[in-house]
Amino acid sequence: MIAPPSLPHDPGCYLFSDGEGAILYVGKAKDLKKRVASYFRKSGHDQKTGMMLGAAAGLDFIVTGSEVEALILENSLIKKHQPRFNINLRDAKQYAYIQLTAEPFPAVRIARRAAGEGSFFGPFVSAAERDYVRDVVRKTFRLRTCRKLPKRACLRYHIHTCSAPCIGEVTQDRYDEAVRKASLVLKGRTGELLASLREEMGSAAASEQFEHAMHLRDQIRALERLSERQDIARRKEGDEDIINYAVHSGTVHLMLFNVYRGTLGNKSEYTFDGHPDFLEEFLVQYYSDNPVPAELILPEEPGDSLAEFLSVKRGKKVTVTVPKIGAKRRLLDLVARNIEAVFLGGQAKILELQEALTLDSPPSVIECFDISHLSGSSVVGSMVRFRDGRPDKKNYRRFRIRTVEGIDDPASIAEVVRRRYTRLVREGGDLPDLILIDGGRIQMQAAQRELNALGLGVPVIALAKKNEEIFVPGRARPLPLSRKEKGSLYLQEIRDEAHRFAIAYHRLLRKKEMTA
Repeated sequence: MIAPPSLPHDPGCYLFSDGEGAILYVGKAKDLKKRVASYFRKSGHDQKTGMMLGAAAGLDFIVTGSEVEALILENSLIKKHQPRFNINLRDAKQYAYIQLTAEPFPAVRIARRAAGEGSFFGPFVSAAERDYVRDVVRKTFRLRTCRKLPKRACLRYHIHTCSAPCIGEVTQDRYDEAVRKASLVLKGRTGELLASLREEMGSAAASEQFEHAMHLRDQIRALERLSERQDIARRKEGDEDIINYAVHSGTVHLMLFNVYRGTLGNKSEYTFDGHPDFLEEFLVQYYSDNPVPAELILPEEPGDSLAEFLSVKRGKKVTVTVPKIGAKRRLLDLVARNIEAVFLGGQAKILELQEALTLDSPPSVIECFDISHLSGSSVVGSMVRFRDGRPDKKNYRRFRIRTVEGIDDPASIAEVVRRRYTRLVREGGDLPDLILIDGGRIQMQAAQRELNALGLGVPVIALAKKNEEIFVPGRARPLPLSRKEKGSLYLQEIRDEAHRFAIAYHRLLRKKEMTA
């Protein structure tokens, strides 16, 4: 099973994936750290959760601004990825929409699908959330819920939650205005409506229409409770990309959210060396190979030539927005929070490792080696690389052991370390800041001898599975670093990824041998 990663105490969504990167399960949490930690308890899981965890090889997460945002994002991700462990647990399409019917006096209904006449809003992943929104809308704007207009007013009229068009208690114009306001809320434009209602309430109070002012006050309070800044799933026509970045020690950590028709479609992460024009250079390269959205939300103004380039590429005008306040600013801030959680959150564990291992510089790039075999046959090695706390999968490597007979892990480690760094030096590649060996002191010493023979001074350590003990050269005893500290957990995560990668390669070779 994968090791528990470092996560923030924030609301958001988490995604378990298999060894091929396919999403197995999407979940949402009020507190990501606490919720995900529950999966790593050794007991208490039902059969389906146990199967999912057994197949899981990776875990990703997205921070949101609230639990409601997480709920909405969860639905978007489930619809996009169709994870097999979500499909059987929850029917995300069941009664997913709120409908305003196409009658002279529209009613508020629940709809299974967005089909037929009327206006549809959603989808909602949670029946409870859907019902809450429906109830707020119908009570706040006093809209009817009946299938057909009755001849006499119902109880809802007498408790002031329906305006009773059935008996002529409301004009067509007033009812249409209530429907218009309800539509704004259901489209996610609650902030726009709240500003209008506050102005209307002030005017009513100034003209001593106190009953009307109190009614407006109640509407405002209800809508404020509803509006938990559902920034990710703002329902609006058109597509947009939201880009933000952080620069740390000369390295740019950039994140891009693609939003399609108001729903998050994808999250992309990039890390590269910074220079004065890095943002414009990134935008030109990225949109040369990817679709250009209708709107681009950025933390700073690009040059005029870039906006023109994007418009030409798209074939129509592209709006470039640099918001200072409002919902779009909150979207930029949300991306910034994800950058901090994904990229900069990893700095703490890297700095902790630097201190614990007394390294001269932070181990930003770590390469880890593992050996896998089955009864001594098809012995293989794997190497994974982590950069700034994240897997650098394009630099993973696999090895078939050539010079070792039978089971000899130290000799196998020596071979793969020798082959890896002989080639890396010959090709002028960048050396890692730290080498991690899956094993104990003997395996570490075998790797150290090969590095010494190559004249390389890269620090090397080993992590033993039994008690998660960390061995370092020159120490008689394992390093006194708690297995639950960030640095130790990070090493376990890297080691487990190397082990998974080695086993996957081993299985591939066995499959080829069986079909040969």
